[in-house]
Amino acid sequence: MRILFVENHNQFVSIVTRQFLSNHDVTVVPSIAAALEQLESSEFDVVLVDYDLDDGKGNQLIRKIRSNMLAVKIVAVSSHEQGNMALSESGADAICSKMDFNRIEEVLESLAT
Repeated sequence: MRILFVENHNQFVSIVTRQFLSNHDVTVVPSIAAALEQLESSEFDVVLVDYDLDDGKGNQLIRKIRSNMLAVKIVAVSSHEQGNMALSESGADAICSKMDFNRIEEVLESLAT
């Protein structure tokens, strides 16, 4: 699966990409601007979006993705319930809290079917 991971905590990214996403093609960016640039130039199956990003909130990114009608699945991956709810309300297809990231493969599989 081609995954765009929009996350600005490098230590978290390093651990979870190695431990839970190693079977996927993962591109990591820390900001909304970088994510939009990647989405314009590359195709992804899934976008994992954190709530707190370098240049705004993840729900801003999700609204932009949805308004551009991009056919990509989105997973909210905040560590905070409020962040995940805001991401979900903005159009995320699923939630996988950072606290439950060991379930990410299960979430990804559910979106692929």
